[in-house]
Order: sequence, then C-alpha cells, then structure tokens
Amino acid sequence: MPEQNQQPNQLNIEISEEVAEGSYANLAIITHSHAEFVIDFVNVMPGTPKSKVKSRIILTPQHAKRFMKAITENIGKYEAANGAIKDLEEIQLPLNFGGPTAQA
Repeated sequence: MPEQNQQPNQLNIEISEEVAEGSYANLAIITHSHAEFVIDFVNVMPGTPKSKVKSRIILTPQHAKRFMKAITENIGKYEAANGAIKDLEEIQLPLNFGGPTAQA
C-alpha cells in the first residue's frame, strides 16, 4: 500500500555524502555525436602539464538542450541578483596565477 502523504508522480532524489561534496572544475570539454552529448569536467592547475577528468556527464541531445536552457535561466537569475558575470576575456589575469614568480 503506497504512502498516503506522497504526491502522485513525486520523485525522491538521494545524494551520497561523497557526491554532495562535489568536484571543482575550471574547464569543460564538450563533444557530441548524433545520439549524445558528452561533457567532461576538468580541474586544470597552472604549471602542471597534465590534468584529469573529474566527472563525465552524458546527455541525450534533448536533455542537453534542456540543460542549456536551465543554465541560461539560472545565470539570468544570478546576474539579476548579483550583477553581470564578467567573461574571462574581460578580466586581466596575472601571469603567475598567484603562484611563485618564475626566475631565469
């Protein structure tokens, strides 16, 4: 007998502690075929020649488009509350990225 206080078609989503901690990524690599979009999230550290994919998400084209719309909508809400997000090309980054200054 189903629980009476649960809404019909309600989806209960659980998240493990490990997944809830998240993974930092500062690069996304997107590839696609006719059947799917693959998004690899990478954490690239300055001065290191190699980086690892931290997470890979595979979406159908329909879900990729819904994801794009959701991201666009949420960026709009964020900017309405916090101001415009500057694109990386608009920000002057120091060449040392906060690390030690190189010497010859």
